[in-house]
Amino acid sequence: MSEGTMQRRAQREERHQRAKRLNRVLVCAAAVPVMLVAAGCSSDSGSGDSADTSEKAAASASASPSPTVQAAAYGKLPEPCKAFAKKTLKDLVPESKSGKEGTSDDISTRGSCSWNSLDNNGVKGSQFRWLNVSMLRFESDVTRGPADKLAREYFDKQVQEAQAVEGAKSVKTEPVAGTGDQATAVRYDLKKKEGTFKQQTIVARVENVVVTLDYNGAGLAGDKTPSGDDLLKDAKKAAKEAVAAVSEANGKGGGKAGGAPSEPASKSPSKSPSKSPSKGASDKPSKGASASPSKKPVSKS
Repeated sequence: MSEGTMQRRAQREERHQRAKRLNRVLVCAAAVPVMLVAAGCSSDSGSGDSADTSEKAAASASASPSPTVQAAAYGKLPEPCKAFAKKTLKDLVPESKSGKEGTSDDISTRGSCSWNSLDNNGVKGSQFRWLNVSMLRFESDVTRGPADKLAREYFDKQVQEAQAVEGAKSVKTEPVAGTGDQATAVRYDLKKKEGTFKQQTIVARVENVVVTLDYNGAGLAGDKTPSGDDLLKDAKKAAKEAVAAVSEANGKGGGKAGGAPSEPASKSPSKSPSKSPSKGASDKPSKGASASPSKKPVSKS
């Protein structure tokens, strides 16, 4: 084969190889926009689905009802210093001139009042009495629950605290009938340097209000110690009146069973519930004697 023939064959093969490479490039170039279009379609489709899902979720959320809770039965409290009849005060704290109202940041949810009585008989001794009533009203709350449930929880806490007073002797607990929705009496003796104090604490609940009543007495300077049974009887009578006052303040006409479903914003009883009369019949109880509740209840209604 001549040199010229070989050269022409080599040129033809080279042109053939260039043509094949060019063909592959064109095929690949044509495939790229197809892929981009497909990707674009896929992206558009996903975006639409996401938007539809969001719209459906929003519509579902707006259609869901807001959480609700049953409204509180009682919306107010009576004036605590006017919770008892004059005759009741005369029987329980005969030497008291007037009640001392406790401070409150909201009188519609909490209030208290105390009375102090010292019947001084000179060398024959004297009789001391102290009465305190406190009321706490709860509001329904979506996160915490209905008001009556919150009141029941606080009622239980008040009873437990009354049973655990430091220094209490001969602690006894008993239910009290005919006073609100539920009521419990806790009684015990508390010995002080002035004498033995007979303490009676009655915790009562009516609807969404809790009333805590503290009543104690002591014979001082040689006078005889009063009867715990008599003091408890008087305390029960006073508690029933306080509960009825709560119902009447809310237009319930005297309330539930026993004619007394109402209660005061009770602060938990003082850790030493017998008010010492060593400084006379002052309204402010000395430390270690039965005092008006020192704790503020948390209920936030």
